[in-house]
Amino acid sequence: MFDPTCKFLAENFPTDFAAWLLGEPIALAKLSPTELSLEPIRADSLILLTSDPVVLQIEFQTEPDSTMPFRMADYRLRVYRRFPQKRMQQVVIYLMSSKSDLVYQTVFEIPGTRHEFEIVRLWEQPTQIFLESPGLLPLAVLTQTPDPNQTLRQVASRIGSIPDKQMQSNVAASAGILAGLTLDRDFINQVLRRKIVEQSVIYQEWREEFLQEGRQEGRQEGERSLILRQLTRRFGAVPEGLSDRLSTLSLDQLEALGEALLDFSSLSDLTQWLEQACR
Repeated sequence: MFDPTCKFLAENFPTDFAAWLLGEPIALAKLSPTELSLEPIRADSLILLTSDPVVLQIEFQTEPDSTMPFRMADYRLRVYRRFPQKRMQQVVIYLMSSKSDLVYQTVFEIPGTRHEFEIVRLWEQPTQIFLESPGLLPLAVLTQTPDPNQTLRQVASRIGSIPDKQMQSNVAASAGILAGLTLDRDFINQVLRRKIVEQSVIYQEWREEFLQEGRQEGRQEGERSLILRQLTRRFGAVPEGLSDRLSTLSLDQLEALGEALLDFSSLSDLTQWLEQACR
């Protein structure tokens, strides 16, 4: 939830991020990772913004990542292959305070090759910068503030002065999500007006995803209950260990088991089926 929220902010407020990270509020457009032939699993967590002279890459991380130096070097070469004339600025932004050495690692180096990139430890950043731009407001509570609660109140006040209602709700929802990394949820709900948050694009997307997951879980639980009733009717009480193993099966596996159990003659057949299915 946190990384997609940061990605939403960077892609919807690129000028604010350019002013912060590049030192100038230049217009940036979203660059699709598919143009660099990036693997989908990496493209999901990648933010690329571009203008005529520069490509800005941003990676938000809630936890230290030992693969980050290699990934930065890999991305740099891919961008150079596609845009050799453009300079590139790469920034990894760590959201949560950490004492790990990884949050200080800014170099990828192997014999004959050295690549450098930037690291931003958000908890070391001065708060005031983030109170001056709508796109950075949601990050303010994670900065070097002596009082995150008071900072969230300041954020809420500035959000209230945003004239565009859709932008206002999007920033409020993002602020509420990111504040959840450090602040109590009840306090967040008190400070940020729920009605405004619920009108945001990001809240609606999150809610739909949550509902879909709930429907999926409901189908899984229903299928599992049906299978347990069928097994109990045919073989008597199902041992707790076997019942617990059913709860680890995906919906597809449960549906396959529902068909297979028609051929079972004892619970040992169930045990054998689970061993094969869970390999």
